Amino acid sequence: MTTDRRVNGAHLVRLLGDWRNGPLPTAHAGLASRLRLLILDGRVPLHTRIPAERELAEALGVSRTTVAAAYERLRSDGFLVSRRGSGTWTHLPPAGVSAAGPVATLGDGLLDLAHAAAPAPEEYLHAAAETAVTQLARFLPTHGYDPLGLVELRSAVADRYTARGVPTTPDQILVTGGAHHAFALALRALTTPGDRVVVEHPTYPNALEAIRWAGCRPVPVPFGPDGWDLEMFDATIRHANPRVVYLVPDFQNPTGFYMSAADRAAVVETTTRSGTTLVVDETVAELWLDRPPVTPVGLDAVLTTGSTSKAFWGGLRVGWLRATPAMVRRVGAARASMDLSSPILEQLMAAALVPRTLEVVSARRAWLRDARARLRSRLATRLPSWTLNSPAGGLAFWVDLGAPVSSSLAIAAEQHGVALAAGPRFGLDGAFERYVRLPYTLEPSSADEAVDRLAAAFLAVVEDPRNTRSASGVEMDVSRAARLT
Repeated sequence: MTTDRRVNGAHLVRLLGDWRNGPLPTAHAGLASRLRLLILDGRVPLHTRIPAERELAEALGVSRTTVAAAYERLRSDGFLVSRRGSGTWTHLPPAGVSAAGPVATLGDGLLDLAHAAAPAPEEYLHAAAETAVTQLARFLPTHGYDPLGLVELRSAVADRYTARGVPTTPDQILVTGGAHHAFALALRALTTPGDRVVVEHPTYPNALEAIRWAGCRPVPVPFGPDGWDLEMFDATIRHANPRVVYLVPDFQNPTGFYMSAADRAAVVETTTRSGTTLVVDETVAELWLDRPPVTPVGLDAVLTTGSTSKAFWGGLRVGWLRATPAMVRRVGAARASMDLSSPILEQLMAAALVPRTLEVVSARRAWLRDARARLRSRLATRLPSWTLNSPAGGLAFWVDLGAPVSSSLAIAAEQHGVALAAGPRFGLDGAFERYVRLPYTLEPSSADEAVDRLAAAFLAVVEDPRNTRSASGVEMDVSRAARLT
């Protein structure tokens, strides 16, 4: 194995955080579990060379034996691979080994609170599949490659933008394998290694990974108590001189904040003035629950990404990029180094679904409102010290746990049969240990069971004697969880 990606001891210590505060009995087991979580969360990317045992032991202030035992456990589980004289790299285990967290497989048997995506609306998906199959025959005599996407899908997406108040033509749409793929393609076309990319903090974790894979440096801008800090945003743009800004203004992932029309205009003015390309992620823009959305930003200076994954189904890997025709061609030309085109059958399904967006999301909204209320009520009963935000749309709560135990909770949750995305997954350098994202996208019975298991996992974490930071509210939760478990 060869790689230029490396994390040094000091950086890994920051990512590990307070790894001793956890539910496991020995130091090496706790270290192995925390490092395993970092690998699964993507905070230490795959195929990254990690510090030698001696270097990490010195950085952590522990014995080399502790680090060696942790590394050996991870090697035996398939999360590390080593070559004598060359070093040790992060890895994923083969199929059949537990890999909980955001990369968990569908067959792990865990209740999934790591992914914020609802079940498919089966009636609509079945109808779209039948339509797609009937249309497939006309493409079979061709080679099947179309790097910009099928015209009928590009037309359907353009019509949807136009209906939302942003006049759009098919030549302004590039079909991709999802909104994340669209952003990665934009980075490929717009940046060079070493460029800075400004992001919200916290933000969508796969966007951070795409930035790193492009060789760029994410520059975080923290939120204020009520949303975007535009003064800080403006100062960061002037200081960092970024090539790209990536924002999620619609029910931001994971905070749920919603950007006003006035703030959107101010952001566009700032990025235009600085010559920075603004990429706006609209993945959940149609999933408003409490109030209709503002008109999307449709200026030539802005690139917009969207997807079928949240409004329809995550398994339908179709997304798009909206930009000027010239930018669409530029990004499309950069695509060949990653893939050649999106699958025809899935594009035909999406072309049948997108014109029915209003019909589908109307039913989605009713389902999500009920699921949001039910999860809020269940959490209030079982984990009353947790503080939930109040998202007006989207798919998840951003929860303040009351203590910096998010990573420990994710490890304990897996042991109780729940896949959970720890708060630091959404930030840089171990931030957000007090937070966890909780999607309200499970079916009701599964969601209730998941909360019950979380309560038991939280109890295991905060009762651990090594956790010296428990707040009074957390201790009150322990008492209540003990009565209800």
